[in-house]
Amino acid sequence: MRMTREEVYATLNEVFQDVFDDESIEVNDETTSDDIEDWDSLEHINLIAAVEQEFGMKFNMGQVVTMKNVGEMVDIILSQI
Repeated sequence: MRMTREEVYATLNEVFQDVFDDESIEVNDETTSDDIEDWDSLEHINLIAAVEQEFGMKFNMGQVVTMKNVGEMVDIILSQI
């Protein structure tokens, strides 16, 4: 079953809130690591792992390195699920 972009965002909000332990986080296409205080390189690894597990997919290293914002992450997720 294909997920809509909105459904992916609803799920991602939960993953982000969980990883960063902050219920107020709401991500959108433009969200970057600059927008979330605790989003550093270590948390980025945890976040990628949590997203992969939640959606049952894997990012490749090139995707992880080139992702500029959450919108690009959603594009990749949608192309792989």
